[in-house]
Amino acid sequence: MSRFVQLHVLTSYPPSNLNRDDTGRPKTARVGDATRLRISSQSLKRAWRTSEVFESELAGHLGTRTKRMGHEVFKQLKAGGVDDKRAREWAKEIAKQFGKLKSDKKTENDEDLEIEQLAHFSPEEKDALQALVSTLIARQDKPTEEELSLLSHPKRAVDIAMFGRMLADPKMVEFGVEAAVQVAHAITVHQAGVEDDYFSAVDDLNRREDTGAGHIGERGYGAGLFYLYLSIDREALKKNLGDDEALTRRALKALVQAVTKVSPTGMQNSFASRAYASHVLAEKGNQQPRSLAQAFLKPVKPFADEDLLLKTVQALHTRRKNFDAVYGDCADARYTLDVETPEGSIDALIEFAAG
Repeated sequence: MSRFVQLHVLTSYPPSNLNRDDTGRPKTARVGDATRLRISSQSLKRAWRTSEVFESELAGHLGTRTKRMGHEVFKQLKAGGVDDKRAREWAKEIAKQFGKLKSDKKTENDEDLEIEQLAHFSPEEKDALQALVSTLIARQDKPTEEELSLLSHPKRAVDIAMFGRMLADPKMVEFGVEAAVQVAHAITVHQAGVEDDYFSAVDDLNRREDTGAGHIGERGYGAGLFYLYLSIDREALKKNLGDDEALTRRALKALVQAVTKVSPTGMQNSFASRAYASHVLAEKGNQQPRSLAQAFLKPVKPFADEDLLLKTVQALHTRRKNFDAVYGDCADARYTLDVETPEGSIDALIEFAAG
């Protein structure tokens, strides 16, 4: 069985603001002395793991990232008849098993029930939490030290198995998970700038022409053809999932569907910038993975009636062939999906990656 699966994905997005910086404008990166639009790997991974694709394909096998699990425990204890003071004390004891509490004292926003960093709770840990809450409600007494040992090594959480889990507290490090899927930031293959969209809105209840707009504003946007690279360690993914081969295949199936069909959610209501991948090169083998982003150090620039996508695909495959010529084959098998030709199918791509 091939250890590594690599995906090289080209997706064209129309005007959009999928992933914003601290000023609200699309993120960028300077690559090859040219400004490119950029979508962070964090934005992409969140879009995939919270997508309907993951929900439908992996129901019961997804974790929950939150600082607020203590709030949920507190509400359940209260609903079960535990008084406010004890419910808060017990909820805090439970919450701090997953991270340092924001505050030791009750605040207006109940921050004493929250932990400082997002914790990724696995299905096993959520089940253990529910069981403990039910036990505490039934006996109306505080949890024991043994019962508070809620952290575990996840075996059912596909999103944790894929993208990893870091626990900051040194006492919890052993329950961290090394990511089996590495995701690069997506960048445009060509030079691309951020433009400004000036807009105004009319007050429906004040239609006099001399009153002007009811609201005026502007937002940044950009458009481009993005290159995205993923490296999947199939052996590590299977190990993270408790050596469950069937679940590993389901995970890869969901991932390929999400990568090719799910867009980040940023400003979708304003731009409807949903897109499917136009071209995917998938590779399998035991060789050391490598990105093909080098193909776009020189921005792709079509001339006259040249096609940007076609020229980009040619650059991608030329770089792949050149790497193979110098270093030897980086894959034992390859599969190509191309919408323009058309060539391949999503079902065949999924079978190639998951099989």
